[in-house]
Amino acid sequence: MDTQTFKLATAQSEIAWIGRKVTGAHNGTIAIEKGWLNFSNDQLVGGQFIIDTTSINILDISDPATNAQFAGHLASDDFFSSAKYPTASFEIVSAKQKTGGNYDITGNLTIKDITYPVNFDATIVNDGQTVNASGKIVVNRTLFDMKFRSGNFFLNLGDTLIYNEFDLNVHITAKAVNTAVLA
Repeated sequence: MDTQTFKLATAQSEIAWIGRKVTGAHNGTIAIEKGWLNFSNDQLVGGQFIIDTTSINILDISDPATNAQFAGHLASDDFFSSAKYPTASFEIVSAKQKTGGNYDITGNLTIKDITYPVNFDATIVNDGQTVNASGKIVVNRTLFDMKFRSGNFFLNLGDTLIYNEFDLNVHITAKAVNTAVLA
């Protein structure tokens, strides 16, 4: 059995997020601190990545003061509680290859020390030295104690309602390494 581990190239990897509300949407990025993917016989079998919740960046608000205020709100207890929980994580539980480089991924997403399973489709290209992977994870924020302006918990929000689901568009590049390097 041929097994190989790939360490995430964090500078070449990115998570782009989109959050929606009644009156529009906001988008930005969040950094991946570290991670790895495991392959057996050229098929994805596992992996994990750690997300730096203190790195939340808002791309659609150009005014510096408004951007800083919104970033502070996302870091607050209303959302990610970044001071208390500076990282979130995703761990692959199963990866089922469908066709070619298309996979059905199931894993555990942990935000604010709360863990729930998530499932999504991913495209993975592995040339033996480099892996490029991408997929979209749809997250129900209320499962992770992010209830601010959720219609599930507050009445009469009108146009201040924030939708419960947000998207994480994940693009990962990882390089082949010796597993001893991961420690």
